[in-house]
Amino acid sequence: MDFTPLKLFLTLTETLHFNRAAELSHVSPSTLSRCIQQLEEQLGVSLFIRNNRSVALTPQGAQLANFARETLQHWETLRDSLQRSSSRLQGSLSLYCSVTASYSFLYDILKDFRQAHPAIELKLHTGDPALAIERVVAGHEDVAIAARQDVMPQEIHFKKIIDSPLLLIQPLDWPTDQSDSKEYWQSVPYIVSERGVARDRLDAWFRKGKIAPKIYAQVAGHEAIVSMVSLGLGVGLVPKIVLDNSPLAEKVKVHPHQPRLKPYEVGLCVLARRLKSPIVRAFWERIKEA
Repeated sequence: MDFTPLKLFLTLTETLHFNRAAELSHVSPSTLSRCIQQLEEQLGVSLFIRNNRSVALTPQGAQLANFARETLQHWETLRDSLQRSSSRLQGSLSLYCSVTASYSFLYDILKDFRQAHPAIELKLHTGDPALAIERVVAGHEDVAIAARQDVMPQEIHFKKIIDSPLLLIQPLDWPTDQSDSKEYWQSVPYIVSERGVARDRLDAWFRKGKIAPKIYAQVAGHEAIVSMVSLGLGVGLVPKIVLDNSPLAEKVKVHPHQPRLKPYEVGLCVLARRLKSPIVRAFWERIKEA
Protein backbone atom coordinates (compact mmCIF):
# COMPACT_ATOMS: atom_id res chain seq x y z
CA MET A 1 0.00 0.00 0.00
CA ASP A 2 1.26 3.46 -0.87
CA PHE A 3 0.90 5.95 1.98
CA THR A 4 3.27 8.47 0.38
CA PRO A 5 0.60 11.18 -0.14
CA LEU A 6 -0.42 11.03 3.52
CA LYS A 7 3.21 11.14 4.67
CA LEU A 8 3.92 14.16 2.46
CA PHE A 9 0.79 15.85 3.73
CA LEU A 10 1.76 15.25 7.38
CA THR A 11 5.25 16.63 6.83
CA LEU A 12 3.76 19.81 5.44
CA THR A 13 1.39 20.08 8.42
CA GLU A 14 4.42 19.85 10.75
CA THR A 15 6.63 22.36 8.93
CA LEU A 16 3.98 24.62 7.30
CA HIS A 17 6.68 25.41 4.74
CA PHE A 18 6.61 23.88 1.25
CA ASN A 19 10.34 24.06 0.53
CA ARG A 20 11.26 22.71 3.97
CA ALA A 21 8.72 19.89 3.76
CA ALA A 22 9.93 18.98 0.27
CA GLU A 23 13.54 18.89 1.49
CA LEU A 24 12.67 16.63 4.42
CA SER A 25 10.65 14.35 2.12
CA HIS A 26 13.31 14.13 -0.60
CA VAL A 27 10.94 15.42 -3.28
CA SER A 28 10.81 18.63 -5.27
CA PRO A 29 8.53 21.48 -4.13
CA SER A 30 6.53 21.04 -7.35
CA THR A 31 5.99 17.33 -6.58
CA LEU A 32 4.79 18.21 -3.09
CA SER A 33 2.44 20.90 -4.46
CA ARG A 34 0.94 18.45 -6.98
CA CYS A 35 0.41 15.89 -4.24
CA ILE A 36 -1.46 18.41 -2.06
CA GLN A 37 -3.53 19.58 -5.04
CA GLN A 38 -4.50 15.98 -5.83
CA LEU A 39 -5.59 15.40 -2.22
CA GLU A 40 -7.65 18.58 -2.29
CA GLU A 41 -9.27 17.56 -5.60
CA GLN A 42 -10.08 14.07 -4.29
CA LEU A 43 -11.62 15.46 -1.09
CA GLY A 44 -13.22 18.53 -2.65
CA VAL A 45 -11.91 20.86 0.07
CA SER A 46 -8.96 23.17 0.70
CA LEU A 47 -6.45 21.71 3.13
CA PHE A 48 -4.19 24.75 3.50
CA ILE A 49 -4.53 28.52 3.43
CA ARG A 50 -1.61 29.86 1.41
CA ASN A 51 -0.26 33.35 0.84
CA ASN A 52 3.13 34.82 0.02
CA ARG A 53 4.21 34.80 3.67
CA SER A 54 2.67 31.79 5.37
CA VAL A 55 0.95 28.41 5.14
CA ALA A 56 -1.79 27.40 7.60
CA LEU A 57 -4.08 24.38 8.01
CA THR A 58 -7.80 24.74 7.33
CA PRO A 59 -10.26 22.99 9.67
CA GLN A 60 -10.66 20.31 7.00
CA GLY A 61 -6.86 19.98 6.82
CA ALA A 62 -6.72 19.44 10.58
CA GLN A 63 -9.30 16.65 10.25
CA LEU A 64 -7.27 14.95 7.54
CA ALA A 65 -4.12 15.27 9.65
CA ASN A 66 -5.79 13.35 12.49
CA PHE A 67 -7.02 10.71 10.04
CA ALA A 68 -3.56 10.39 8.44
CA ARG A 69 -1.78 9.93 11.79
CA GLU A 70 -4.28 7.32 12.95
CA THR A 71 -4.15 5.47 9.62
CA LEU A 72 -0.36 5.30 9.56
CA GLN A 73 -0.26 4.21 13.20
CA HIS A 74 -2.84 1.45 12.56
CA TRP A 75 -0.84 0.29 9.54
CA GLU A 76 2.40 0.13 11.54
CA THR A 77 0.67 -1.78 14.33
CA LEU A 78 -0.81 -4.31 11.89
CA ARG A 79 2.46 -4.73 10.00
CA ASP A 80 4.41 -5.30 13.21
CA SER A 81 1.85 -7.81 14.45
CA LEU A 82 2.07 -9.78 11.21
CA GLN A 83 5.87 -9.69 11.33
CA ARG A 84 5.95 -11.11 14.85
CA SER A 85 3.84 -14.08 13.73
CA SER A 86 6.20 -14.85 10.84
CA SER A 87 9.34 -16.97 11.23
CA ARG A 88 11.14 -14.92 8.55
CA LEU A 89 11.38 -11.13 8.57
CA GLN A 90 10.18 -9.55 5.35
CA GLY A 91 9.53 -5.97 4.40
CA SER A 92 11.67 -2.86 4.10
CA LEU A 93 13.96 -0.72 6.22
CA SER A 94 14.58 2.93 5.40
CA LEU A 95 18.01 4.32 6.29
CA TYR A 96 19.31 7.90 5.98
CA CYS A 97 22.95 9.02 6.14
CA SER A 98 25.47 11.44 4.67
CA VAL A 99 27.44 10.63 1.52
CA THR A 100 30.57 10.17 3.64
CA ALA A 101 28.85 7.68 5.94
CA SER A 102 27.51 5.74 2.95
CA TYR A 103 30.98 4.86 1.69
CA SER A 104 33.02 4.92 4.91
CA PHE A 105 31.34 2.51 7.33
CA LEU A 106 27.88 1.70 5.98
CA TYR A 107 29.16 -1.53 4.39
CA ASP A 108 30.25 -2.90 7.75
CA ILE A 109 26.93 -1.93 9.32
CA LEU A 110 24.81 -3.59 6.64
CA LYS A 111 26.87 -6.68 5.76
CA ASP A 112 25.96 -8.77 8.81
CA PHE A 113 22.33 -7.61 8.76
CA ARG A 114 21.89 -8.54 5.10
CA GLN A 115 23.26 -12.02 5.69
CA ALA A 116 20.92 -12.57 8.62
CA HIS A 117 17.80 -11.10 6.95
CA PRO A 118 18.11 -11.36 3.14
CA ALA A 119 14.37 -10.85 2.58
CA ILE A 120 14.38 -7.30 3.98
CA GLU A 121 14.60 -4.58 1.35
CA LEU A 122 16.96 -1.76 2.30
CA LYS A 123 16.08 1.76 1.17
CA LEU A 124 19.02 4.15 1.46
CA HIS A 125 18.69 7.94 1.25
CA THR A 126 21.71 10.23 1.44
CA GLY A 127 21.91 13.95 2.13
CA ASP A 128 22.83 16.64 4.61
CA PRO A 129 23.61 14.99 7.98
CA ALA A 130 22.00 17.95 9.76
CA LEU A 131 18.62 16.65 8.53
CA ALA A 132 19.09 13.09 9.79
CA ILE A 133 17.38 13.31 13.18
CA GLU A 134 14.60 15.50 11.80
CA ARG A 135 13.82 12.86 9.18
CA VAL A 136 13.60 10.13 11.81
CA VAL A 137 11.38 12.24 14.08
CA ALA A 138 9.14 13.10 11.12
CA GLY A 139 8.78 9.39 10.31
CA HIS A 140 10.43 9.53 6.88
CA GLU A 141 13.17 7.09 7.89
CA ASP A 142 13.28 4.11 10.21
CA VAL A 143 16.92 4.67 11.16
CA ALA A 144 19.53 7.34 10.45
CA ILE A 145 23.26 7.75 10.92
CA ALA A 146 23.64 11.10 12.64
CA ALA A 147 25.75 13.22 14.95
CA ARG A 148 24.60 13.32 18.55
CA GLN A 149 23.14 16.75 19.30
CA ASP A 150 23.95 18.43 22.59
CA VAL A 151 20.23 18.22 23.37
CA MET A 152 18.58 15.18 21.82
CA PRO A 153 14.81 14.81 21.31
CA GLN A 154 13.39 12.72 24.16
CA GLU A 155 11.77 10.25 21.78
CA ILE A 156 15.09 9.42 20.06
CA HIS A 157 17.38 6.52 21.01
CA PHE A 158 21.04 6.97 20.03
CA LYS A 159 23.75 4.31 19.71
CA LYS A 160 27.30 5.61 19.18
CA ILE A 161 29.45 4.09 16.44
CA ILE A 162 32.54 6.31 16.44
CA ASP A 163 34.00 9.61 17.67
CA SER A 164 35.43 12.00 15.11
CA PRO A 165 37.32 15.20 16.02
CA LEU A 166 36.16 18.45 14.43
CA LEU A 167 38.99 19.97 12.39
CA LEU A 168 39.43 23.47 11.02
CA ILE A 169 40.90 23.19 7.52
CA GLN A 170 42.45 25.79 5.22
CA PRO A 171 43.51 26.00 1.54
CA LEU A 172 46.72 24.21 0.64
CA ASP A 173 48.53 27.37 -0.49
CA TRP A 174 47.84 29.36 2.70
CA PRO A 175 50.85 29.92 5.01
CA THR A 176 51.22 27.57 7.99
CA ASP A 177 52.39 30.26 10.45
CA GLN A 178 48.94 31.74 11.00
CA SER A 179 48.17 33.87 14.05
CA ASP A 180 45.90 32.75 16.86
CA SER A 181 44.66 36.24 17.72
CA LYS A 182 41.10 37.49 17.78
CA GLU A 183 41.99 39.93 14.99
CA TYR A 184 43.18 37.08 12.79
CA TRP A 185 40.07 34.96 13.38
CA GLN A 186 37.90 37.94 12.45
CA SER A 187 39.85 38.58 9.24
CA VAL A 188 39.62 35.15 7.57
CA PRO A 189 36.61 34.10 5.48
CA TYR A 190 34.65 31.07 6.72
CA ILE A 191 32.79 28.37 4.82
CA VAL A 192 30.19 27.07 7.28
CA SER A 193 27.37 24.55 7.43
CA GLU A 194 23.86 25.97 7.18
CA ARG A 195 22.88 24.02 10.30
CA GLY A 196 23.91 21.08 12.42
CA VAL A 197 26.18 20.10 15.31
CA ALA A 198 29.41 21.39 13.77
CA ARG A 199 27.82 24.78 13.03
CA ASP A 200 26.41 25.03 16.56
CA ARG A 201 29.80 24.34 18.13
CA LEU A 202 31.61 26.74 15.81
CA ASP A 203 29.08 29.47 16.63
CA ALA A 204 29.58 28.78 20.36
CA TRP A 205 33.34 29.15 19.90
CA PHE A 206 32.81 32.48 18.11
CA ARG A 207 30.61 33.72 20.96
CA LYS A 208 33.04 32.59 23.66
CA GLY A 209 35.93 34.38 21.96
CA LYS A 210 33.73 37.39 21.10
CA ILE A 211 34.69 36.86 17.46
CA ALA A 212 32.62 38.51 14.74
CA PRO A 213 33.24 36.01 11.91
CA LYS A 214 33.41 36.90 8.24
CA ILE A 215 31.06 34.30 6.69
CA TYR A 216 31.92 33.79 3.02
CA ALA A 217 29.38 31.03 2.33
CA GLN A 218 26.87 28.73 4.02
CA VAL A 219 26.53 25.27 2.50
CA ALA A 220 24.63 22.01 3.06
CA GLY A 221 26.86 19.08 3.93
CA HIS A 222 30.45 18.84 5.10
CA GLU A 223 31.69 17.52 1.75
CA ALA A 224 30.81 20.88 0.17
CA ILE A 225 32.94 22.66 2.81
CA VAL A 226 36.02 20.62 1.85
CA SER A 227 35.37 21.40 -1.81
CA MET A 228 35.10 25.17 -1.29
CA VAL A 229 38.12 25.29 1.02
CA SER A 230 40.16 23.42 -1.62
CA LEU A 231 39.31 26.21 -4.06
CA GLY A 232 40.95 28.75 -1.74
CA LEU A 233 37.73 30.45 -0.68
CA GLY A 234 38.23 30.29 3.08
CA VAL A 235 38.55 28.04 6.13
CA GLY A 236 35.98 25.51 7.28
CA LEU A 237 35.16 23.14 10.12
CA VAL A 238 34.55 19.48 9.25
CA PRO A 239 34.58 16.12 11.07
CA LYS A 240 37.87 14.25 10.60
CA ILE A 241 36.01 11.30 9.10
CA VAL A 242 34.78 13.55 6.28
CA LEU A 243 38.28 14.85 5.57
CA ASP A 244 39.81 11.35 5.68
CA ASN A 245 37.32 10.07 3.09
CA SER A 246 37.27 13.13 0.82
CA PRO A 247 38.79 12.87 -2.69
CA LEU A 248 40.00 16.45 -2.08
CA ALA A 249 41.82 15.67 1.17
CA GLU A 250 45.24 16.33 -0.41
CA LYS A 251 44.10 19.74 -1.69
CA VAL A 252 43.51 21.18 1.81
CA LYS A 253 45.44 21.12 5.08
CA VAL A 254 44.63 21.22 8.75
CA HIS A 255 44.87 24.72 10.21
CA PRO A 256 47.83 25.13 12.62
CA HIS A 257 45.52 26.53 15.31
CA GLN A 258 42.46 24.49 16.27
CA PRO A 259 39.46 25.60 18.34
CA ARG A 260 38.90 23.32 21.33
CA LEU A 261 35.63 21.63 20.46
CA LYS A 262 33.93 18.44 21.59
CA PRO A 263 34.40 15.58 19.10
CA TYR A 264 31.66 14.68 16.66
CA GLU A 265 29.81 11.60 18.00
CA VAL A 266 28.47 9.58 15.08
CA GLY A 267 25.87 6.89 15.64
CA LEU A 268 22.51 5.41 14.82
CA CYS A 269 19.28 7.09 15.88
CA VAL A 270 15.76 5.71 15.93
CA LEU A 271 12.40 6.66 17.37
CA ALA A 272 11.78 4.69 20.57
CA ARG A 273 8.36 3.56 19.38
CA ARG A 274 9.81 2.23 16.12
CA LEU A 275 11.82 -0.32 18.10
CA LYS A 276 8.52 -2.19 18.49
CA SER A 277 8.88 -3.09 14.82
CA PRO A 278 10.58 -6.51 14.46
CA ILE A 279 12.57 -5.27 11.45
CA VAL A 280 13.82 -2.10 13.11
CA ARG A 281 14.57 -3.93 16.36
CA ALA A 282 16.49 -6.67 14.52
CA PHE A 283 18.64 -4.03 12.81
CA TRP A 284 19.18 -2.05 16.01
CA GLU A 285 20.20 -5.06 18.05
CA ARG A 286 22.83 -6.19 15.54
CA ILE A 287 24.76 -2.92 15.78
CA LYS A 288 27.31 -2.86 18.58
CA GLU A 289 27.72 0.41 20.47
CA ALA A 290 31.22 1.91 20.58
